[in-house]
Amino acid sequence: MAKRNPERRMSLSGHLRELRNRLYWSALFIAAASVGGWFLFEPVFDVLQKPFKALAATEQISATIIFSTVSAPFDLRMQVSIFLGLILASPFWLYNLWAYIAPALNLKTRRIAITFVTAATPLFLSGCYLAWTLIPTFVRSLLSFTPEGSSANISANDYILFTLRILIVFGIALVLPAVLLLLNFLGVLSAGTILKGWRLAVFIAAVIAALATPVSDPMSMLLLAVPLIALYFFAALLAKLLERRKAKATPTEPTSDV
Repeated sequence: MAKRNPERRMSLSGHLRELRNRLYWSALFIAAASVGGWFLFEPVFDVLQKPFKALAATEQISATIIFSTVSAPFDLRMQVSIFLGLILASPFWLYNLWAYIAPALNLKTRRIAITFVTAATPLFLSGCYLAWTLIPTFVRSLLSFTPEGSSANISANDYILFTLRILIVFGIALVLPAVLLLLNFLGVLSAGTILKGWRLAVFIAAVIAALATPVSDPMSMLLLAVPLIALYFFAALLAKLLERRKAKATPTEPTSDV
């Protein structure tokens, strides 16, 4: 007679097999999506170098994107294809990640995780959009250091990876406030603790802005630091409101007269 397992507990070997299967299917989906990314390379490459071309045309900057080695075009195409594969296959590998950890979570924690993903996605996309609007400013500022009479020959690999790095860093930076809310939901951080750490938050926002913006232009740094600080205080406000809602929902024990 088979033993019942209502709590769906697994042995260590069972966990390892499950992890191996999830990783296998995730890698398979990413590989298949990377093949699609290979054929999407040309239009994506045109889109990524549009700010550079427009800047070179309007500012009369003598700058050209080049491939410095024989293997550089193939290397760049492979890197961009894998990057596109990760993006295109994200619903599949995120599902596999969720399917692996979900059995260990209770219903409340699952709802919190879904809320976090729902809030983090638009924040990440907003950060990428903000970075996209700032890329021409970054390129203009960096190319302005080119000596007069010289021509800037920019490696295609360096430029595209530079662009992708900025997009990812800005996207992750705007997701950080959502992480604070998640920690508050889980009871790790209270709203008071978040507010008390505002000085450290301002300092960290300034450091992130300085590291994410590859130029010394203060305005570019402020365009990232100010939204980060605003989102930090907004997260603290939401945490406070949620704590008040929890307090009202929790019934108070009646006091008995002695």
